[in-house]
Amino acid sequence: MSKAKVLFVASEIEPYLKESPIATMGRYLPQGIQEKGKDIRTFMPRYGMINERRNQLHEVIRLSGMNLIINDSDHPLIIKVASIQQARMQIYFIDNDDYFQRKFQITDKNGKFYKDNDERAIFFARGTIETVKKLGWSPDLIHCHGWFASLTPLYIKRAFRDNPLFGQTKVIISIYDDEFTAKFAREFGSKLKMPGITDKDLKHYKKGTYVSLMCGAIDFSDGVIIATDKVNPEILEYLNEVKKPVLNLQSKETYVDAYNDFYDSILGNQEA
Repeated sequence: MSKAKVLFVASEIEPYLKESPIATMGRYLPQGIQEKGKDIRTFMPRYGMINERRNQLHEVIRLSGMNLIINDSDHPLIIKVASIQQARMQIYFIDNDDYFQRKFQITDKNGKFYKDNDERAIFFARGTIETVKKLGWSPDLIHCHGWFASLTPLYIKRAFRDNPLFGQTKVIISIYDDEFTAKFAREFGSKLKMPGITDKDLKHYKKGTYVSLMCGAIDFSDGVIIATDKVNPEILEYLNEVKKPVLNLQSKETYVDAYNDFYDSILGNQEA
């Protein structure tokens, strides 16, 4: 039987960004899952503070060149790639001059939340999906890490559910302690709209808060992983209500085995 294909969508990955729970997981989990025999692809945003020369990023011309329309504006999608040699892993970077040239990640030099973070997260999710389409690679499972990657489940389960590459794809969201206190603009719901996405699908997102964003991601995911020991209690309460399969916090020594087993259970043990 063919290898299960797992797509990792992470807001941060070492060594391209400094150490954090998401960045560490983004670096070592894909390697561990690859070593378990699964076929992997990994995506992250190309934030402006990532040194392209030092990290040997280069543009993939055949994947770049598409425009994504967000809030009635065209935004060119640029795809770059780099390799983590010791892990035998390629990392794909989603880039755009409007959204990812600035030298800070989520907040400016004064710690102020970027007003267009909603559009940046939309661009990252949709850009990742469009690139996977161009690759012609059909993931059996998508594992999303961090709120910045959390719109992916909505798009996969609604806007792209009739695409043959994603029709059978399962999605997992990992919940971290990456909360923000700002609120997205009122237009966030309308910016998310695409064919296949209804107003009912946007019931959480219209609130524009961190909690509502993660509750929406839970709704459109097939499984949820608690990835840190501090998670917003409102999210945990909601998780208890919706009765999704949940993997609780794992130790550093055993998490790869536990995650791999969780993937298999969500996939219906298709490799067994």
